[in-house]
Amino acid sequence: MKKTIATEKAPGAIGPYSQAVEAGGFIYTSGQLGLNPATGEFGKDVQEQARLSLSNVQAILEAAGSSMNQVVKATVFLKDMNDFVSVNEVYSSFFEQPYPARSAVEVARLPKDALVEIEVIAWKGE
Repeated sequence: MKKTIATEKAPGAIGPYSQAVEAGGFIYTSGQLGLNPATGEFGKDVQEQARLSLSNVQAILEAAGSSMNQVVKATVFLKDMNDFVSVNEVYSSFFEQPYPARSAVEVARLPKDALVEIEVIAWKGE
């Protein structure tokens, strides 16, 4: 059985998908862009977009009864792999050891021409 997760503290879906789904004790977020949920505007640079993206992930996880400490896997999509170090600086401020598993890939294009998109899988926890 799956349950849809939604919060107004993160940007709403821009297509036929959910912000996140809970299934089997895990939360699966959709990719989160670096958008300010109050204004719908992108962060000014890749670091601000990464911060907003991770803040949106955090808000969704909290709405689901989970947290960033429960993330077991993250995927980071970058428009430019040269931004990896800058995004990593922001990323490291959202997680503590033991860090989740992670993949980072450069993609040709992201929705709305974003610079970064991040999705996670988190354990619901106890």
